[in-house]
Amino acid sequence: MSDLRPDPALERKLARLRRGEAPRVLDLFSGAGGISLGFRKAGFDIEGALELDALAALTHATNFHRDADNFEAHARPRDMTKMDPQDLVGQLDLGPVEDAIDVLVGGPPCQAYARVGRAKLREVADHPEAFRVDPRGNLYLRYLEYVRVLRPLAVLIENVPDILHYAHTNIAQEIVEALADLGYVARYSLINTAFHGVPQMRDRVFLIGYRRELDRPIRFPKATHKIELPPGYAGTRAVALRYVDRRGMSGYHEPDLGDDSLPDAVTAQEALGDLPFLLGSSVTRGARRFDELAPYRPGANLSPYARLMRHDWPGFAGGEGVWDHAIRALPRDLQTFAEMRPGAEYPEAHATAARIARRMAAAQGLREGTAAFDHLWRQVVPPYDTGKFPNRWWKLRPDFPSRTLLAHLGKDTYSHIHYDASQARTISVREAARLQSFPDGFIFRGTMNPAFRQIGNAVPPLMAFGLAEVIFEDLQAAAAARAPVLVELRRAAAH
Repeated sequence: MSDLRPDPALERKLARLRRGEAPRVLDLFSGAGGISLGFRKAGFDIEGALELDALAALTHATNFHRDADNFEAHARPRDMTKMDPQDLVGQLDLGPVEDAIDVLVGGPPCQAYARVGRAKLREVADHPEAFRVDPRGNLYLRYLEYVRVLRPLAVLIENVPDILHYAHTNIAQEIVEALADLGYVARYSLINTAFHGVPQMRDRVFLIGYRRELDRPIRFPKATHKIELPPGYAGTRAVALRYVDRRGMSGYHEPDLGDDSLPDAVTAQEALGDLPFLLGSSVTRGARRFDELAPYRPGANLSPYARLMRHDWPGFAGGEGVWDHAIRALPRDLQTFAEMRPGAEYPEAHATAARIARRMAAAQGLREGTAAFDHLWRQVVPPYDTGKFPNRWWKLRPDFPSRTLLAHLGKDTYSHIHYDASQARTISVREAARLQSFPDGFIFRGTMNPAFRQIGNAVPPLMAFGLAEVIFEDLQAAAAARAPVLVELRRAAAH
């Protein structure tokens, strides 16, 4: 049995759970709220968030605190480097700091991780102001400071695979060791979201930690779908794991990959096929605001995934259609989008555009080397070098999950060209949200480009839901198992 020293705040938190009250979550680096949405679906209360980006903070508040008397406090952007946990708890009116939350979730941006060494990490436990000596305002240490002050029952951290080999260092293992010094048992895993019902092949590191007193083993969700990942994903995973000790003696947990009894991974067509038809040629350049309803296709054959996105996510049903089915105007590339093969990347797209240009030139009697031919070529063929960034463009396969969505969607969407040649376009904001598993009733604040960025930055809510279910079950079990122990502790304290 673990250390059983009395902790009044711990006892109060577990007593709440035994009374049937929902565990309370604080979401750091929340973005739009992908983690929050998954945890809410699993039965948690979202008490608040911290986010630097103003529109992302507004999106989070709109979806989780729209009816709160202190909505403006929730919608306010905040800088982690300037916000102490005590001040955040006070601004959000969460009560006494030691009782404020039960679960801390989030993930510092990757660039925040620099090797600081375990000696520096241990300073967090011994010297609360230690993070201030770092001139970069290291968010890694700031996150640990929130753990130290708030003492949540559980911690969830998400980040990109790079943290497993950042500057030749496994940062996730360092976090496990730092959390141990703060009184937590933690493990981490590299999980691809396609195994968990998300129509996207997205590798991310997830770390779960529990207070040592809970005496619970760390678990990760079982796969719900099966998929054979393309060779490129196996290669990148091997690179990510090169500094990870996989012999079972470290903090790494092998992800569950399911078996043949599971359904196939959700495909792009299953995710997007019911959304409104939209021609790439139907839009002109300019700001895209979400002020026009695009009705759902009448009589569309809904996949189980589409039904979940439309109707079955509690509190986020889509109604009659979607408001953010907005796309970029890319007139040069419409014919190339139409003629590209599903799964094609930029070199093939460039060759397709060149073929189209030559075909058009022949129809107009234009010879190569003339000014007229060169002008036509520039109007049809993208100028980028095919030897650089070959995956800059990619056309979705209807029969397979999407590739990873990134924040770069806020700048361009060539990485996700719609599979339907008759529509000849890149994906819309709502289609990106569907691929990321945001239900149709989830509202993104701002115009098209900020919304794309928020979606690309988010943790897929369905993946967060799978993790949240495990944490919810473990907290309930720990609360029930801890009850007789707490009784004995109170008796001992009384004598």
